Amino acid sequence: MCPRREDDWHDDSLALDLEDEGGCVKNRWQLLLTRAPAVVGLVLLVAAVVVIWRELRHLSLHDIIKSLGDIPSGALLAGAGATFLSYFILSFYDRLACLHVRAKVSFQRSAFAAFCSYVLSHNLGCAAISGAAVRFRLYRSWGVAPGDIAQIIAFCSATYLLGTTALVGGILTLEPHAIPILSHLPSILLRLAGLGCWGVLAAYIVLSRVRRHVRIWRYTIEIPRTGIAISQIAVSAADMAATALIAYGVLPPLPPEAHFGFGTFLAIYIASYTAGLVASVPGGLGVFDSAMLLALRPYLPVPEIMSAILVFRLFYYIIPLVLAGLMFAGHELFLRGEQALMSAGQAPRRIRPSQVVRESEADFSVTVATSVQAVAGILLVLYALAAELPPLRTSLGAAVSQIADLFLTVSGVALVGLALGLSQRVALAWKVSLGVLGASVVLLVLRHAPWEAPVALALVMLLIAPFRNCYYRRAQILVAPLTPAMLAPVSLWALGLLGVGWVALQRHLGPIWWRSMIYDAHTAIGRWFLAISALCGLFALWFGMRRTRIRFEAWNSENEQLYRSLPHALQELGRRRPSGLLHDEAGRAAIPFLRTGQFIIGLGDPAGSERNCIAAIWRLRDLALQEGRKLAFVRVGQSLMAVYNDLGLTVCPDGKAGTICCFSEDYRMIRAFLSGEERQARKKRAAGRSETVSGATGS
Repeated sequence: MCPRREDDWHDDSLALDLEDEGGCVKNRWQLLLTRAPAVVGLVLLVAAVVVIWRELRHLSLHDIIKSLGDIPSGALLAGAGATFLSYFILSFYDRLACLHVRAKVSFQRSAFAAFCSYVLSHNLGCAAISGAAVRFRLYRSWGVAPGDIAQIIAFCSATYLLGTTALVGGILTLEPHAIPILSHLPSILLRLAGLGCWGVLAAYIVLSRVRRHVRIWRYTIEIPRTGIAISQIAVSAADMAATALIAYGVLPPLPPEAHFGFGTFLAIYIASYTAGLVASVPGGLGVFDSAMLLALRPYLPVPEIMSAILVFRLFYYIIPLVLAGLMFAGHELFLRGEQALMSAGQAPRRIRPSQVVRESEADFSVTVATSVQAVAGILLVLYALAAELPPLRTSLGAAVSQIADLFLTVSGVALVGLALGLSQRVALAWKVSLGVLGASVVLLVLRHAPWEAPVALALVMLLIAPFRNCYYRRAQILVAPLTPAMLAPVSLWALGLLGVGWVALQRHLGPIWWRSMIYDAHTAIGRWFLAISALCGLFALWFGMRRTRIRFEAWNSENEQLYRSLPHALQELGRRRPSGLLHDEAGRAAIPFLRTGQFIIGLGDPAGSERNCIAAIWRLRDLALQEGRKLAFVRVGQSLMAVYNDLGLTVCPDGKAGTICCFSEDYRMIRAFLSGEERQARKKRAAGRSETVSGATGS
């Protein structure tokens, strides 16, 4: 049984029912299996770090930059075209899935869902989790049933496996020694394995003609129609080939005697990409790169391999992420502009499905902003350290350029630290991030950077600025008292900066001291001071910009009286005593709630003014996230239904319990809880009547 708190389930039979429903009881083997992927990913990541360090320790940044500059413009255009082709093919994953489940979703919407989910899963890792979450929220907002959404998610995962099986089978059959790690095995064995892969696909197609459903253990799997099954294989194989073509196109040509063609590279790419998926680290970072380095090392120099990997990541990961963010920002700006025109009477009033950023869109925009800002911060630091300062005729211009170069490194570190605050939707992090980005644009201009650099940062600002409503939480630094835990990193940061200055003065490093400290061999102590200072600065930003912990009041007679004094308060809260009362930040609205097992259940709509009630709903959602519980509301009215919808909750009318708002997959458990409450109330009433009758008989 799962451990229970004293204020959780008081009915043992009801608790047992819900634990069986939620699957809380796990044996030791199940627990080990659930943690195995994380362990495998950690092992792969550590091995990747070792491989990259071993391969790159004798490589200079100048060599990689030179290799990047040697890539022809035609190769870059070909890589960009392959990227567009790859994402276009990806859109058919979801289209085929919608046709399979017969969901009435247009191609534009299914393509949008595919693009959003794959952009996030590519950049965040955990493709099965992040991509599934995006699909679930988007398709649910379009009216697709939860069971059909689960089929769409499983269909897309199976499509990737089918296409990979087809390509691996073709490589093993036609070029059995293309995969370096298998080159020592006999050709006949590899060809038999390739034919076996094709045999599996043939069996899948035959099965789609003769059977509609297959039962495996306790699960019944619906087999797609034959045309869809064949399309699955073709679409996925074409997608993998187009993706591999991005990196292959920017590699330098090799002589025929090297025996290195597209088939060999495709095999290496599939193996490396699969390793990155298994590791479940963001973008396969480190794991994919180390696998590519190991496999391509016999054919190419390390700088050219690294330049190809960097171009691949730019085209396939970073640019689509920025484009996705710009799509959301443009959509939000369009809605605001239209709203302003309608308010001024210059445009006809239109009814749109959603005039606000829904929770699914908010999650996506926050994730994009966080990722892009962190990448921008890292690139700023690298640019300030690696790019040469422009030759200037005046001493004033040279001094301004050098000072701007120094502050660009500080801005880059600050952007990375602030990205952590953005990921937690902290309003102060949003404001400071825009300020740092704006200052960085000015610094790039003062440093005489190429015009593309400040334009790129301006686009990052555009990704973040329209979504002010997504950042509503207060920062820890604004509400928490100054504690030793908060002062320690700030103090270490200041001491690190003092140490850096001391080393610079002792070594007489000159005006560009930070560059000398990084590149010169005799300033190792200064590098340690610089690294410690940067890490402490990041920690201080993270500690200060993280969200505050949500605190609530205990349910007692005083708080009950305060709640009932607010407008729209529920007169009857049910048999069970509420676990607590949560106020909005202004203290003008409040909602009682139950903390029961896996759930935090809000009792009715919040009491208070409408604006403050909305804030109270979002704070209850944050409390559920903070405690790792699921969120639900019971006995809610119609006035705040749009807010519950924006949270991604499904409205489920219930005759006895009123309207229930919860996630679709949680409805049965919530209904079981309410039924248990009703049974307990009936038992209590029956016991009271029997005591009354027995008392009357005795008298």
